[in-house]
Formats: sequence, structure tokens, C-alpha cells
Amino acid sequence: MTPELATTRLDTPIGELRLAASPEGLVAVLFPIDPNELPAAQGSARARAHLSAACTALEEYFAGRRETFEDLALAPNGTEFQRQVWRALSGIPFGETTSYASMATRIGRPKAVRAVGLANGQNPLPIIVPCHRVIGSNGALTGFGGGLPTKKWLLEFEGALPTEASGQGTRARSPSSAKARIHAGAAPGNPRPSAAR
Repeated sequence: MTPELATTRLDTPIGELRLAASPEGLVAVLFPIDPNELPAAQGSARARAHLSAACTALEEYFAGRRETFEDLALAPNGTEFQRQVWRALSGIPFGETTSYASMATRIGRPKAVRAVGLANGQNPLPIIVPCHRVIGSNGALTGFGGGLPTKKWLLEFEGALPTEASGQGTRARSPSSAKARIHAGAAPGNPRPSAAR
């Protein structure tokens, strides 16, 4: 871990998220079930500012006051193809879903469905870059780094899946233009979460 990297933990309705940011932007969001370690680190002032902005944005999201993260600086580490997929993921609107096949077509690689699925699964910024909004062509929930119960919770929270109580939700739609900024070649029940630690 670089000395400029800042980390924190954030309590949310889906459990404690671990976040990391570099001076360029947010680099990681880890779910409670993710076995990777993210040691505590102060980091640089710029990294702490990105981390603070991300925590505030996630708190607003879980409180139902935010639907996009387009104002956050994101700096995920990945290949050009992965970053292309992640930019396309950022264009899937709140409350909507799409399929892996639609994502492949969206990025101009209609035969790369499997590669799109792999890039989706390697997204280091879940929720912020909404990989949970990608489902199977048949409407089935598919693998998710946070676990399928978390994916289901997020989609129900956003209104993209019918909740057991309401029976209402939306169905798959194609993503709109990408909204979150992803820097190329960057360095490594109650919807009210508590504050970041």
C-alpha cells in the first residue's frame, strides 16, 4: 500500500464497507464478505478529501437522497477494456437493470459477453460503479462480489426489482451515457448508515 493511500470504514444497511482512495480518486470499495485486507491509513490530504466525498455520497445514497455518483473522482486500477466496461456500468440509471449481452453491445463488442462479465466481476468500486445493476438475460440475479442477498437488497432498494411487500419494480433497460469519471491508468432494512469512522 502506498503512503498516499487513505482508508476508512463505513457502516451501511448492507454491512460495513471498507474504502480506499488515492490522491487521484476513489480506488476501492470492499464489501463485508470480501477477504482482502485494507489496513488503516491516513494517506495524503487529497486522498482523504476523495474518501470523505465518497463516504458522504454513500451515506446520501443509502438515505435515499442520491442516485448517481458522477461528481466523485474515481481512480480504479484496471486494463483499458475493464475501464471501458466500468464506464459503461456507470451509465446504467438508478432503478434500472441491464444484461451482460446488452453491456457487450453497448461497448461495441457484442461477442465479448463473457469478457464483459469478467470485467464486471473485477469492478473495484461496487455501488459507486453499479455492477449490481447487471443481471442475466433471463432476468436472473447472477454472481456478485457482495453476495446475491446484497445484490438483491440493492436492486430492491433502488426499485429495480419488486420487493416481496410491493410486488413492483422495473425491468431491464439499456444503460445511458456513462456518468462517473474513471481515470485511465490510475493508481492503485434501515437505509440510514452511521457516519464513517
